[in-house]
Amino acid sequence: MEFPATLRYTKDHEWISLEGNTATVGITDFAQKELGDIVFVDITSVGKPLAANEIFGTVEAVKTVSDLYLPVSGTITEVNGGLEGAPENVNKDAYGEGWMIKMTVDNPADVAALLDAAAYEKLVG
Repeated sequence: MEFPATLRYTKDHEWISLEGNTATVGITDFAQKELGDIVFVDITSVGKPLAANEIFGTVEAVKTVSDLYLPVSGTITEVNGGLEGAPENVNKDAYGEGWMIKMTVDNPADVAALLDAAAYEKLVG
């Protein structure tokens, strides 16, 4: 399993990458493997300000549906439209083509408080 050191992670298995006050968010390689074949990603919270740990959408796999939790407070500005026709990209490339949202972060310092790669690997180890 892969845990890029450039990302931060949540205990709910989301990853976040920050550039300025804009972040990209998805689910981790561990999460996609646990879910199995992903068949649908449903995110309808674009433009809504949300608090950290609020549900911003769901991901549906063959056998289950799982909520997606926002890692930090902010406003979702974009959803990965490529997942609409190819949700399996989350399974194939969780940290690349499988990203889920872009968001404006309320407080960029909140990202630094999340788990680093070593801490997340220990959590799921």
